[in-house]
Amino acid sequence: MDGNGRWAKRRLLPRVAGHRQGVEAVRSTVRRCLELGVAHLTLFAFSSENWRRPPDEVSLLMQLFMRALEQEVGKLNEHGIRLRIVGDRTRFAPELQVLIAEAEATTATNTRLTLHVCANYGGRWDIIQAVNRLVLAQPERAGEYTEQDLEPYLCFAGVPEPDLFIRTGGEERISNFLLWQLAYSELYFTSVLWPEFGETEFVSAIRSFQKRQRRFGQTGDQIEAAQRAALEGQSPKKESPSC
Repeated sequence: MDGNGRWAKRRLLPRVAGHRQGVEAVRSTVRRCLELGVAHLTLFAFSSENWRRPPDEVSLLMQLFMRALEQEVGKLNEHGIRLRIVGDRTRFAPELQVLIAEAEATTATNTRLTLHVCANYGGRWDIIQAVNRLVLAQPERAGEYTEQDLEPYLCFAGVPEPDLFIRTGGEERISNFLLWQLAYSELYFTSVLWPEFGETEFVSAIRSFQKRQRRFGQTGDQIEAAQRAALEGQSPKKESPSC
């Protein structure tokens, strides 16, 4: 969710005004996901690198985070939304950690939509913490680990890998977000600043995704043959091995 600060600067407002408007864009996006039947929505709210920002801005962001938890959790629960805060919580103030735990407990049984909010999160951190936990749990297998061994220790274990990655604000990079999980995600970049990212922009991203052919290492011909076979109620013929 990029562009809050620039949105505010263009209007001669303090950066925190952009972050507040960004919360409105979050509400709009969550509503649209409910309407479309999206099962998982992951928002990159605060990266592990964002601590480098001016202390006043970081402090205001933490206050905004606490206020959002206090005001929004009841609404999320009413609409059947489960909230997960993903990241290293140890750097947060104790009162914020308590609010996070209470919010997750309150919404834990909801199944309509799972809203993952990444806070003090980084993709590299996620992989490193997973490796460390795996080594502690299975030291005898060092040197023989597989992807399947590591996945249960990642923050998003048990969560489907993202189908679509959206970045607003005009930048075209991943910026340490879900590095493991985005391996086969479709990427969508837009110059629209996050506070202005409304229903029209969200639908445009979905339509762009719908036009793409997802191959997962296969050829386009293989995918089309499988789709034809599915429509005909048949299994695609196995190709003869070649070398």
